[in-house]
Amino acid sequence: MNENRTRHRARTVFLCAALSLAMAVLMGRLFFLMIYKADYYSAKAEQLHERERTIKAARGRILDANGTVIATNRTVCTISVIHNQITDPDEVVQVLTKELGLKEEDIRKKVDKYSSREIIKTNVDKSVGDQIRSYKLDGVKVDEDYKRYYPYDSLASRVLGFTGGDNQGIIGLEVQYEKYLKGENGMLLTLADAAGVEIKNAGEDRIEPVPGNDLYISLDVNIQKYAEQAAAQVMEKKGAKRVSVIVMNPQNGEIMAMVNVPEFNLNDPFTLPEGSVEPADSKEKQELLNQMWRNYCINDTYEPGSTFKIVTAAAGLEAGVVGLEDRFSCPGFRVVEDRKIRCHKVGGHGGENFLQGMMNSCNPVLIDVGQRLGIDEYYKYFCQFGLNGKTGIDLPGEAGTIMHKKENMGLVELATVSFGQSFQITPIQLITTASSIINGGKRVTPHLGVEVRSADGSWIHKFDYPLGEQIISEETSQTMRYILEQVVSEGSGKKAKLPGYRIGGKTATSEKLPRSLKKYISSFVGFAPADNPQVIALITIDEPQGIYYGGTIAAPVIADIFENILPYLGIEATEEETVSAIPING
Repeated sequence: MNENRTRHRARTVFLCAALSLAMAVLMGRLFFLMIYKADYYSAKAEQLHERERTIKAARGRILDANGTVIATNRTVCTISVIHNQITDPDEVVQVLTKELGLKEEDIRKKVDKYSSREIIKTNVDKSVGDQIRSYKLDGVKVDEDYKRYYPYDSLASRVLGFTGGDNQGIIGLEVQYEKYLKGENGMLLTLADAAGVEIKNAGEDRIEPVPGNDLYISLDVNIQKYAEQAAAQVMEKKGAKRVSVIVMNPQNGEIMAMVNVPEFNLNDPFTLPEGSVEPADSKEKQELLNQMWRNYCINDTYEPGSTFKIVTAAAGLEAGVVGLEDRFSCPGFRVVEDRKIRCHKVGGHGGENFLQGMMNSCNPVLIDVGQRLGIDEYYKYFCQFGLNGKTGIDLPGEAGTIMHKKENMGLVELATVSFGQSFQITPIQLITTASSIINGGKRVTPHLGVEVRSADGSWIHKFDYPLGEQIISEETSQTMRYILEQVVSEGSGKKAKLPGYRIGGKTATSEKLPRSLKKYISSFVGFAPADNPQVIALITIDEPQGIYYGGTIAAPVIADIFENILPYLGIEATEEETVSAIPING
């Protein structure tokens, strides 16, 4: 009996001790929370009663070389509902159905949903948003937002790019210069009671948004229009798949125009072109959209064909393996190892010197120059000219050159590369290299960005694109200008001649792979004035129907563009003179 009483007393003591210890721990914890964590939990409690809404920042504008706005913003509204604040759900559903043109059942689902906030519709015209706001409906929020707007619709669509639903850049300059354009969103904080109903007269905290900065670019709306119009005309006339044009200042790399027709509507970038086959699913549609958004001037490579003879000629002259008076013979082909490589003139050009070979765009002549250089020397100049890398243009997605590895090049590969086949480059790489060859020999970086300014016009940042290495001598550059002026004056580029102007250039007609399809890309690169180039332009016509020779269909387009833009750029025509030629024997 005594033992039981003792055990009972011990248990009681233990329980009392344990209870006392637990109480002490709880009191200590409570003391800690009340004294040391009071601010933290007070803030947490406050947050339970705060409603937070984002105030979108206005995105910076994009302006052309003349200060013309080519990308800006329009004020739109986001309509949303807060369930716990709605006092008359039927009226809310009725008004929103009427003003927004949405299905009543879709709106009611969101009105009846227990959530902190349900978005009914975004990108609502401001006039409609103001109308909804005038009803003063409890629980209906009308927040002003910004939607990107492009005043010229499709102008330079693949260059400018566009923004998504969150106003963030997706392609083109919009994504390239996102950090300058995007701005910083603001915040609106309001207080609500435990039921989620906004407390009237409780005031609100407002953090103002910071607008994005304005981007000034070298692209000129007027030159872009001229180039787009000329490209569209030849595309329609020749039934081509697409046409691309780049217009650039060869002295500093500033891009004045970049055209990819057909362009797409920047204000409606997710709608496929009229006549497109209806995609089977969302994945297929996205693939079609990606193709529609591609900038062929920088994203795609192609075999340049005879325009690349500019590179082979410059390398040969610089290395001293060829001169203007060097004699060649063209029987209509050249045999290299076991390959018979034909000239475009089946019967051949007969005896000719190097200048005539360039004027005639003769494959055997350029093959011989390449063979004189040899694989190691040719590859050295290929890299020296910057052709093995990218140009560094300030647009996303630039493709690199697809070229044989030096160890895999034989004499046949050297021969085909010499006149622009069996490898691929981008149009932007070709025009950049051509610019460097004719501007005195300095490598340039093609670019559009010029400077960034704040919304009030204050200077923020100027982009710097210094000239690169001297890739050829001034003497070689001068000789190349002379050769290419002769090509237009008396050679294969005659259709690029323009009365009163000295024009230089080179034609090309390259056969697409696989050769059996007999599909071609016609192109021409031209510059003016030939003695002091201020503008250079490249056109590529993809899969023209009928006559497809570059000298016949591409060269006249550049002449047409130059006829419009040279006077505009202040390059006046002079009295027409016959270009002096170096005496040619035979």
